Amino acid sequence: MRIAVAFTGPSNSGKTTAIEKIAKKLINKYKIVIVKNDPKDKAKFDIEGKDSYKFYKTGAEVVVTSPTRTTYFSHRKKELEDIINMVNDFEIMIVEGLKTLPLPRIAIFREKIDESYFGFIKAVAIDNNIDKKSIPKNIDILDLNDIDSIIDWIFKNAKEV
Repeated sequence: MRIAVAFTGPSNSGKTTAIEKIAKKLINKYKIVIVKNDPKDKAKFDIEGKDSYKFYKTGAEVVVTSPTRTTYFSHRKKELEDIINMVNDFEIMIVEGLKTLPLPRIAIFREKIDESYFGFIKAVAIDNNIDKKSIPKNIDILDLNDIDSIIDWIFKNAKEV
């Protein structure tokens, strides 16, 4: 089994928290990989002055390996297929963001719904502050505070990759 699902939603809606809770629940049974989109290129992965930073600044692809982890620094944009092939050893891939990828997608909303997401999603995970009447009938409604129900939805709807 190798399945993938994506999460999307406005900033500070709870995507990272939900993904973290899901990963913590599943990590003892499944090999999980999480792909996070960084659309504003803000993420920092190394400290200026360190060797790996210097290597990366050359423009080369850099792999740092140790007894407990391997880190890959790339200057090249990777498509979903590239990432799947690169990581390879996983059972469940969870993608945060990248709303144009062709994956079953759960949008997370708190307080209000952004209807511009409706064309990209199959489900919403919401809390009790949201009025469900504005959600189209073809979109599943999940309780953001019920991680088990979100996990059930993932197993029923995730895409085989």
